Amino acid sequence: MSEGDEQQVAMQLILTAGDVKKIAFNGIHLAKKGQIKAAQQSFKAAAKRLGEGHQQQAQYLSDHAADSAGPSLLMVHAQDHLSMAMTTIELGQEIVALYEQLQLNQLLKAKH
Repeated sequence: MSEGDEQQVAMQLILTAGDVKKIAFNGIHLAKKGQIKAAQQSFKAAAKRLGEGHQQQAQYLSDHAADSAGPSLLMVHAQDHLSMAMTTIELGQEIVALYEQLQLNQLLKAKH
């Protein structure tokens, strides 16, 4: 793979990670508004998009398994973005669960 091709793959990974984070944050905002089901759907969409990024990453790693030069700094940076997107999903799902519990607690409190 040429340097230009590697840069293109790296930029695609960074864009994918950005999409994932945007979708995940949308899910958090939906949960904050009390739209828990919609928030959970956002996280399913984010996870699907993350899976696409992982496929791109796996293909790159497979293509370069025998490459002694190793990944470029840009590729390492791109993989870091993908890792942060994964963390955003995981943390965001916890935040949605907290909003869901808060919503349930408010409903129970209103009944008493």
